[in-house]
Amino acid sequence: MDNQQIFNAVVSIAGFLAVFVFNSATKQIQRLEDKINELPKEYVAKDDYRVDISEVKDILKQIFNKLDDKVSKADLKS
Repeated sequence: MDNQQIFNAVVSIAGFLAVFVFNSATKQIQRLEDKINELPKEYVAKDDYRVDISEVKDILKQIFNKLDDKVSKADLKS
């Protein structure tokens, strides 16, 4: 084997390894992106949670106010 053939073989092997590593890295990145895209389906964002809780608190305040009004009216009648 002359020097050109050895050089070609080394470059070919190095190229194969580089493509293999690049391909593995892109597959890992794709898997991570898929996991990130699945997060909203499994977890609730803080902002969404805060908005929902504030709505529930507002509804509960309305209910308590109505109950207090009924109690006040019942006290006045007795």
